[in-house]
Amino acid sequence: MLSLDDFKRISLNDKSFFDKHFSKYPPAHSDNVFTTLISWMEYGNYHYTELDDNIIIMSCINGQVRFRPPFGKHNFDLLKQVLNLAKKEDTDYPFGVIDKKTKEWISGGFPNLRFLEHRDYFDYVYLASDLAELPGSKYSKIRNRLNKFKKSYEYTIEKISEENMGEIKEFLKRWCLWKDCESDEVLENERKAILYSIAHFFDLALSGLVIRINGNIEALAVYEQMNPSTAVVHYEKGSPDYDGIYKAINMETAKILQKDFMFIDREEDMGIPGLRKAKMSYHPHHMVEVFHVKKEDIVF
Repeated sequence: MLSLDDFKRISLNDKSFFDKHFSKYPPAHSDNVFTTLISWMEYGNYHYTELDDNIIIMSCINGQVRFRPPFGKHNFDLLKQVLNLAKKEDTDYPFGVIDKKTKEWISGGFPNLRFLEHRDYFDYVYLASDLAELPGSKYSKIRNRLNKFKKSYEYTIEKISEENMGEIKEFLKRWCLWKDCESDEVLENERKAILYSIAHFFDLALSGLVIRINGNIEALAVYEQMNPSTAVVHYEKGSPDYDGIYKAINMETAKILQKDFMFIDREEDMGIPGLRKAKMSYHPHHMVEVFHVKKEDIVF
């Protein structure tokens, strides 16, 4: 019978194991990508166990323990064990990050479970060609700002490499000073996650792009493959001194990614109004909906 003692803390050494498993069972949501889990470890305190060709992930955020559905070969007995563990926790919604396809499967075995939308954590997924080409009237405002940026500043792009890593770390220090990261819990946790992923950039097999203006790095994007058709952009950061620079780094990243991927996942908005407005302005092709289950609704 599954117990909390079966779970161990996720470490960087687990990457090859997760890669092998996710090659068979690709994640549908960015929160389940290994880079996300390990980079946000200090915030999420993620643990996992492997059982019957499934990975089960547990988080503990602000003392709230939560479980995710098993990733792997469908197994209702194993799922019931996870639900029993979740029901024992004194947590508002102890079972979550359930994508729509998984929700439909779970409902087939546990029709009495009630699922609630977790809108703040819906992933935004775009056609890579849309972000690269910005076609049609719906992108006219973005094209106008991008054209203004291009007319105002001469810039170059280059890939993230060992050679520019030191400059990237300096840029991120400046970015956090601009944003006053320490004054905001979300930004402070994001700062830690970004710095971890940059420190272990090559261990995590990440890719990325920077924009230089007047010889200085003023924007960056970090991305990787999420599943065969989709790349996930983990971070986009730009200097506030250059209006339109986020439009530029977004477009330049998409130009590269569209060569290999149909879709670009730009993760969730975490319920931040400005971020939601910005992500919606790019007209997502679809959203990866996720759901959670309240403790009192875990009934069999």
